[in-house]
Amino acid sequence: MATTQPTTDAREIVEPSGEDTEFVFFSGKGGVGKSTVSCATATWLADNDYNTLLVTTDPAPNLSDIFGQEIGHEVTGINDIDNLSAIEIDPDEAAEEYRQETIEPMRELLDDEQIQAVEEQLNSPCVEEIAAFDNFVDFMDSPAYDVVVFDTAPTGHTIRLMELPSDWNAELEKGGSTCIGPAASMEERKQDYERAIDTLQDSEQTSFAFVGKPEDSSIDEIQRSASDLGELGIESQLLIINGYLPESVCEDPFFEGKREDEQAVIKRAREEFDAEAMATYPLQPGEIAGLDLLADVGGVLYDGDEATVDVGAATNVDTDEAIDFDSLTDPDAVTEKLQPVDGETRYLFFTGKGGVGKSTIAATSATKLAEAGYETLVVTTDPAAHLEDIFGEPVGHDPTSVSQANLDAARIDQEKALEEYRQQVLDHVTEMYAEKEDTEIDVDAAIANVEEELESPCAEEMAALEKFVGYFDEDGYDIVVFDTAPTGHTLRLLELPSDWKGFMDLGSLTKGAAPAKGDQYDNVIETMQNPDKSSFAFVMYPEYTPMMEAHRAAEDLKDQVGIETAFVVANYLLPEEYGDNAFFANRRAQQQQYLGEIKDRFETPLMCAPLRQDEPIGLAELSAFGDAVSGLAELTDKQTAEVSQQ
Repeated sequence: MATTQPTTDAREIVEPSGEDTEFVFFSGKGGVGKSTVSCATATWLADNDYNTLLVTTDPAPNLSDIFGQEIGHEVTGINDIDNLSAIEIDPDEAAEEYRQETIEPMRELLDDEQIQAVEEQLNSPCVEEIAAFDNFVDFMDSPAYDVVVFDTAPTGHTIRLMELPSDWNAELEKGGSTCIGPAASMEERKQDYERAIDTLQDSEQTSFAFVGKPEDSSIDEIQRSASDLGELGIESQLLIINGYLPESVCEDPFFEGKREDEQAVIKRAREEFDAEAMATYPLQPGEIAGLDLLADVGGVLYDGDEATVDVGAATNVDTDEAIDFDSLTDPDAVTEKLQPVDGETRYLFFTGKGGVGKSTIAATSATKLAEAGYETLVVTTDPAAHLEDIFGEPVGHDPTSVSQANLDAARIDQEKALEEYRQQVLDHVTEMYAEKEDTEIDVDAAIANVEEELESPCAEEMAALEKFVGYFDEDGYDIVVFDTAPTGHTLRLLELPSDWKGFMDLGSLTKGAAPAKGDQYDNVIETMQNPDKSSFAFVMYPEYTPMMEAHRAAEDLKDQVGIETAFVVANYLLPEEYGDNAFFANRRAQQQQYLGEIKDRFETPLMCAPLRQDEPIGLAELSAFGDAVSGLAELTDKQTAEVSQQ
């Protein structure tokens, strides 16, 4: 862990220093202000006479809202700003373009059955990541620009996919396949990808910046991502903490305490995060849009200006028409989604992007369900092991009791799960080839290739899924609560074709790793698709990007895997009893507007959870927090009423 404080100005990180095109990547979870910072940076660079291109691959792009004009899937000049153009890459369109570019050259070489197999292969969710990376590659060959700013950087997950397999020629000669498509289709991209990765690793030409909120969980997430990139030879040079509470608006103990906590996080980030530069920007009374506010952000981050926070200014939200909070919630409908039906085990899945509070919501739900008399197990697949911190008690790899009747907890150790999974797959492949006497395949080479493929980040997802599947066989529980549900991305890995000829992809290896595995996976997915047995809930806070990212993920689950969202959780709602000024009145009105939009988009029951001064730690605080959460507060009363009627 680094202990030296940043020594460079943020300006020096993003400003071009040579004749070659330079690249600035902004990374961060949904809702932290990454797009705002990207737009402000691109605007600042253009205003400083650099010919600038802004590229977003965010599946929920809001560049059009920020700049107040339509942008879309084509490079578009930004009104009233010389030297600035932007493009919003449509990930679905990009993925389809990638599939067609891959398949077309093969149509004259393969028969219909083989083409169909390739098409199935290219339905892998990994292809969407590679399609996005393809677009990065295209824009990294843009000599017409002094600087290209990317809103949403390729993750370590994506970059590691590009390194598979390293022995491209050997894989090509075998005519095999990988989790990102047939090896033959990758050969012509090999040099482009290698050059792109070289550019990403060149800190003179490429700058990586992380954007986060002033919360410990946000900084923890960033540190993990930065460490992952560091292992791939990519430096993180800039940290921007966005959205801290301005001192002038914190007029009561609640928000004074929140501000003190945020300032402690900012101090911690300065001391611990290994970046050359760090900058901060305060929370505004409304969402940042328009050139004046973008100029304010850029001036604060890169010129050292004081931020302008017009505390008394009205936002574009009409507070007189704010939506009635109570009219949006139906606690009884949420409660029904939490409880078992006909004595069968109910599986609850809380999912969402990092920093939205899903671990706290999962732990609180488990606590209240246990209080209501249900034998409950809560399981986390979160690599940060946040569940242990929330309960204030040890949580191990196997289910263990916490100090609450009816409540057990477990944390999937990802390293241990991955090692178990690797060994299982290798044993299966070795046994499979041992039974083939007249095979023409070089068995040692094939096993070596499998070992390499098991370095794919897809293998980590499959390993976690293997362990996750095992919890469907746990006896004695009325309810199993999962903190971090498997995404559509993960579940779709299981749908990769099992009959692909040649080298076996990860989906095939998983399904064939044990005789009963295929049926077991099918049964688990059927259980998750059954609303009487399983409930998927997306956790978000009521702002545009978290809402849109959750909506896209929910649509992906429904369209690709057939899993409907049971209810949604709106977290961090501003309390009415604190923050009695125009700043928080505007923030509340904005939240209420998005609550209405969340209700309209998801068309499911809504669980609402208030912002607390401190995160609930320990069972007593979790129980008290649950009493303030719609849907959970009613659990104990409903269970008591049912028992009294029996």
